This record gives sequence, structure tokens and C-alpha cells, in this order.
Amino acid sequence: MPAVAFYDTKPYDREFIGAALAAQPEVELRLLEFRLTEESVETARGAQAVCLFVNDRVDRPILTKLKELGVRHVALRCAGFNNVDLPAARELGIAVTRVPAYSPHAVAEHTLALLLTLNRKIHRAYNRVREHNFSLAGLVGFDLHGKTVGIIGTGKIGRITAEIFRGFGTTVLAYDVAPDHDWAARHGITYAPLDTVLTQSDIVSLHTPLTTDTFHLINANTLARMKPGAYLVNTSRGKLVETSALINALKAQHLGGVALDVYEEEEGVFFEDLSGGVLQDDELSRLLTFPNVLITSHQAFLTAEALREISRVTVENLQRGFQGTDFLPGTQLT
Repeated sequence: MPAVAFYDTKPYDREFIGAALAAQPEVELRLLEFRLTEESVETARGAQAVCLFVNDRVDRPILTKLKELGVRHVALRCAGFNNVDLPAARELGIAVTRVPAYSPHAVAEHTLALLLTLNRKIHRAYNRVREHNFSLAGLVGFDLHGKTVGIIGTGKIGRITAEIFRGFGTTVLAYDVAPDHDWAARHGITYAPLDTVLTQSDIVSLHTPLTTDTFHLINANTLARMKPGAYLVNTSRGKLVETSALINALKAQHLGGVALDVYEEEEGVFFEDLSGGVLQDDELSRLLTFPNVLITSHQAFLTAEALREISRVTVENLQRGFQGTDFLPGTQLT
């Protein structure tokens, strides 16, 4: 009976993974709540495959140990793979798969939800009303209609986000190293150089993958190029934004607001309940003090539709790996 060790699982993971595997009784399922690390890798012994999430460690030492333990397949139940040493996996003959697209609408819609909540102070109004404070002082926002929005990265999520913003009556500028001009023309969107997007946009929304070229794409220099009072939204990858530079821009009151669903040092923090202790990350603690900053804990993907698709694709690739057949198109990284 083939075995799969699922790491860093939460109640919602276990619900949807269990449902996807219900018709596969021949698979031994190990649902583990802790992440894959050098300390926990031994728990993969006897498994032919491991299933990992965004904050599990998959560097060369761990891959080497997985190979020694008999693991032949690393299945990522996410789109991002910057936590995986792909060259090492290739050398070791370990297959790596991912879920490249589960629900781009989920992330795009969360992008707008974050921005609207922050702009219209809905989170602050909610807390006030629960305390019977019905004052509107300090809750002034702005119309999205007529504003200019900059979309950095026009993959599936970026394109859907841009189209939603167009529905609000905004002008949308887009930047991408591989622009899709036909799509842009159909939706009244204009591609422009990165500097133009930064200097002309009232709202900048990040939707690009994390690569060596995009690491700290938003830094002191690019933040300085943004319009005074502009809003920054990041629902893509935490390391796109240099946190120390972001804090400085907020302290200087250069930015009107910041909405984040990701954070560059989120490992060990996001997805965890740390309410009973002291937050050890000083930069995250500082960000949480700004009244014009709204942070969610890597939640953008969290819809029933996305979880169902993540589980379906992951389980199908696991089955194909056991059978020695080709993985689903677009999912194989090694």
C-alpha cells in the first residue's frame, strides 16, 4: 500500500484532502500538523511521497534525507515553489509537482477585499459598532472610480484583478516582462514601463512570482517613485517587498495605505495561533501598529473552490506518481 505524508495540515486541509482521497482506500494517508524540517524529516520514513505547503523546507539536505528514506515524489499543494531546491531534486531523481492554478479568482477577489476594507475603514467601523460607537469620525475613504491602478504581473491572477478593477471604473496600467497585448486591448488596459506604473498609479497591486529579478522589487527606491498617498497591495509573495523600506515609507507618511496577505518572514508565524505569547518578529510587530496597514495571514487562496481544486490536482498527481504515468499538464517541475 503506497503511503503519503502530508505536512503542515490544518483542519480545512484535512477536510478537503480526505474527501479527495475517499475513493482511494489503497493509499495510506498520514496527516501531520507540523511542518517538514530537518528535525521532522524522519517522519517521512516508509512514505513513497510527501505533500508539502508553502512554508515547508525542501532544501538540498532535506531532499537528500527524503531520498534516503525512499521518497520519490514531492507534491506541493500550492503554486509557489521558491522553497524547493529544484536542481537538487533533479540530481536526486525526485519528482516535484505543484498546483499551478487552483482559483485565481480567490486571490484576485481577496485583493479587492483587502483594498476596500482598508480604504473604507470597514475593519475599524466593525469594531466601533460592536462597542456601540456609531461615530463616523476618522472613517473617510475615497472612490475607486476614476483612480489609476497599477498591476505588476499579468498572469492569471493579475489579469483577473485588473479586469475587476476595470469594473470599478478605474484606469489600469500594467507591467509584465511578457505583456499580453491582445488581452490588454480587449479590456481597455495599457501596458507601461515599471517606472510609469509606479509614478502614475494611485494603487499598486503585486501579482508577480518571486524570482531573483523580483526579490525586493518594492524597495526604498521603488517606494520613493510611488505617488505620495498611494496604496500598495501585495497578495503574491512576501519577499517582493523589502519590509524595512516599507516601514520607513510608512513612517514618512509617503504611503496612504498598505494591504498585505503575505510577508517576507512569515514562516513560523502565518497559519499559526500565536495569541498566547509575544510576537518575536519586530518588523511585523511594527507594521501592525500603523493604522493604515491591514494584514491577513496568507488567506487569499482560502475558498472552498480553491481548496477543492488543490486537493483534486494534488491527489491526481500522487496517483499518477504511484502508477508511473505522466503528471497532469503544467504541474511537473522536475
